Amino acid sequence: MADNCRVITIANQKGGVGKTTTAINLATALAAIGERVLIIDLDPQGNASTGLGIDREDRDISSHEILLGEADIIDAAVPTAVPNLSIVPSTMDLLGVEMEIADADDRVFRLRNSMERARSRFSYVLVDCPPSLNLLTLNAMAAAQSILVPLQCEFFALEGLSQLLNTVDQVRHSINPKLVIQGIVLTMFDKRNNLALQVVDDVRTHMGDKVYETIIPRNVRVSEAPSYGKPAILYDLNCAGSQAYLQLASEVIRRERQLTAA
Repeated sequence: MADNCRVITIANQKGGVGKTTTAINLATALAAIGERVLIIDLDPQGNASTGLGIDREDRDISSHEILLGEADIIDAAVPTAVPNLSIVPSTMDLLGVEMEIADADDRVFRLRNSMERARSRFSYVLVDCPPSLNLLTLNAMAAAQSILVPLQCEFFALEGLSQLLNTVDQVRHSINPKLVIQGIVLTMFDKRNNLALQVVDDVRTHMGDKVYETIIPRNVRVSEAPSYGKPAILYDLNCAGSQAYLQLASEVIRRERQLTAA
């Protein structure tokens, strides 16, 4: 197994925090600097797949088949319009996968067990999780070396974060002792909003250097991009959101190098 492939799970049990947007644009930024990147879409809504322009008709092999053990990740990976970036798409079939594998002894390790060939093909694998702490998210955490948490600058941000951190601790103790928090990225930030500024201060006070320096601003161009099947970085490279994701990619690479050197 190649050690140079880094698997990062992007997770938050709350919806609407910019999780999929972060997965798409971080992956694009990493690919843009020459990394070979794969996104695994584990959200039944399939927003990462749609946001990268993969039509539902073109999702013959999906993450559903991967978790059932019926297909290989390499066979399921679909090239995107972004050079160096592929995606294992998602379909609504994922809604039933928990019932389908519930009795399997390896139900939490299905994704990890399918990663062998992918590790030699990609330098980064980003797993986009559903907005819940279910068996899909546990598979993602079991397969990953680190977890990246998008956190919206809103009132209940810290409350949701504590629940997620507890889950990460449980996963570390029970199924993946190597899992670490890669970082927390603050999203949908509006500098005109005093509450948003307070949230940033509170999260940095509680979480310290786990919080990335980069903050993702609330940005119209970033919101528009998925409807065109493009990452924001392709849709409008110069907008504030795209530039923030490029900065985030630099931080992620720096932290990953520190983790692998430790």
